[in-house]
Amino acid sequence: MSLESIPESAEEKKSFKPSLGLMDATMLVAGSMIGSGIFIVSADITRNTGSVGWLMFVWLITGFMTLTAALSYGELSAMFPKAGGQYVYLKEAYNSLIGFLYGWSFFTVIQTATIAAVAVAFAKFTAYLLPMFSEDLVAVDLGFIKISPAQLLSLVLIVLLTFINTRGVNGGKIIQTTFTLTKLLSLLGLIVFGLLFMKPEIWAANWDSATMWDLHKLNIDGSIESYTTIAAFGAIAASMVGSIFSSDSWNNVTFIAGEIKNPQRNIGLSLALGTIIVTVIYLMTNVMYTGVLSLQDIASSDKDRVAVTASNVIFGNAGTMIIAVMIMISTFGCNNGLIMSGARVYYSMAKDGMFFKKVGTLNKNSVPEFGLWIQCVIACLWSLSGKYGNLLDMISFVVVVFYMLTIVGIFILRKKMPDVPRPYKAFGYPFLPIIYIIMGVAFCVLLIIYKPEYTWPGLIIVLLGIPVYYFIGKKNIDTAEMS
Repeated sequence: MSLESIPESAEEKKSFKPSLGLMDATMLVAGSMIGSGIFIVSADITRNTGSVGWLMFVWLITGFMTLTAALSYGELSAMFPKAGGQYVYLKEAYNSLIGFLYGWSFFTVIQTATIAAVAVAFAKFTAYLLPMFSEDLVAVDLGFIKISPAQLLSLVLIVLLTFINTRGVNGGKIIQTTFTLTKLLSLLGLIVFGLLFMKPEIWAANWDSATMWDLHKLNIDGSIESYTTIAAFGAIAASMVGSIFSSDSWNNVTFIAGEIKNPQRNIGLSLALGTIIVTVIYLMTNVMYTGVLSLQDIASSDKDRVAVTASNVIFGNAGTMIIAVMIMISTFGCNNGLIMSGARVYYSMAKDGMFFKKVGTLNKNSVPEFGLWIQCVIACLWSLSGKYGNLLDMISFVVVVFYMLTIVGIFILRKKMPDVPRPYKAFGYPFLPIIYIIMGVAFCVLLIIYKPEYTWPGLIIVLLGIPVYYFIGKKNIDTAEMS
């Protein structure tokens, strides 16, 4: 295969079929955001912050940033209502190199490692129901690598969902809407039961006005470590790595814009509705946690599985099974959305001469089948490697950098393309976009200073894309841009 501009042909003239309505798009936003993070990461946030006020603040500020970014992206999606989403926005606002670096990072880690992590989370919680899929067992020992039954099940899930999505967008749409509605209702049920059966003494202790804003490190053994004023900011930034990962992938709906009905209207609306729904659900879930568990119980939950600990308090011995089923539903639906939307980015890259030619073609079902299978291969390799978790922590920095660049792109495009129709304009412009940029810069700077191990690996991955761009793509990209 060669990285060259795709010539016009009968194959090339195939186009995406607009099959997704506002409900479908909203379920894609919400479903792609809610994976396993909300069930787990509050443990680490609590250890870093040590108080209920700061725990809620981390989730609230993350929700504000996510919603602000989503409202800003609405303008870009209305300007460029076609497959590729954020990749297209960055290329149009800056140049093909910036667009390529995003697509490169997206393909090598951001999307594929996330698919792997979500698939393995599905398998790990399946093991609660079927112990044969335990991550602690060894199914295959190749000497240089040991593969667990959980990893093998994750491969089956990735391949199955990839296959379903090669059969057309309708199959993926049905799975996405069904599973997202199911997990939203399940989470609401968990919240309601948790609040009904909350422990008044635990609630009073957690929400005591004298201590609820006492920021400190809370260790698993119950000991406390104080922060200096400056280190406290670093602790908050480190806490946000988990909440940002849990709230990420809201932008996946922009990748599949070519298959959304009335995209100028529905993409922006779905971004707003989906992120609002998830933000409220996340905040209420954490309120529920603090009503049934002490901060020490949250911080020391077994393998950080806070939801399992809380559910056992609410439902007794059945709690573990209830959460296991909820997470299986959640991760299944989440991965379907990630797999469905991701391949559209590679399709758009190939159309611009930035990826293998065949990735830029559609099959008889009007979906980028080859792109789906390439994504499947890389995600499966990440699943087998077992290294996706650390990389996802490290890539959060890069994800926020690309979000900031995209939002800055709104200002650039208003100058660069003033006459392009904008059916929707960024809500709160220029103030909300500026606030997001300031908050994003603060987050990234604090990570660079206090948690450099969360920054440099992601930057290295991005920078590796520069020689790739010039070595195999620059000539083809220039040719594609002139055609």
